[in-house]
Amino acid sequence: MAVVSELIRCESDGTISFGDYSLETKSKLDNVSHQGDLYKVKTFQEITKLERNGMFVYESVPGTSVEHFQATEDGVTFTVEGPEDAQITLELEPETEYDVKVAGADAGTMKTNLGGKLNLSVELDAESAISVDVKKC
Repeated sequence: MAVVSELIRCESDGTISFGDYSLETKSKLDNVSHQGDLYKVKTFQEITKLERNGMFVYESVPGTSVEHFQATEDGVTFTVEGPEDAQITLELEPETEYDVKVAGADAGTMKTNLGGKLNLSVELDAESAISVDVKKC
């Protein structure tokens, strides 16, 4: 998997891909229309952030590249790549339990906070992407 050089792209399967952790300076792309929503991405080595319709969706520290990101009522699925381990924050339903799988392995059940934020750590390297699957319990 490679970085998303166009910062954000709409995939033929209805998902989106975004982020370029190889950039040394912050880059952003705004007002990208996808399935009736407007997306904004900010990305570079230190952080990758995605917003939908002005609302927070995804953030990683340091920056990552995400492919086939899909958010539904039941959760979020995507693959992620980066040069080093990352802390990922997702916006989901407030005070709700989710079953989390990272690279196919069960990472346990996690509960979002009052604001709906779910934080997870992923072990990454630039050689391969890993899958993240977060499903409502």
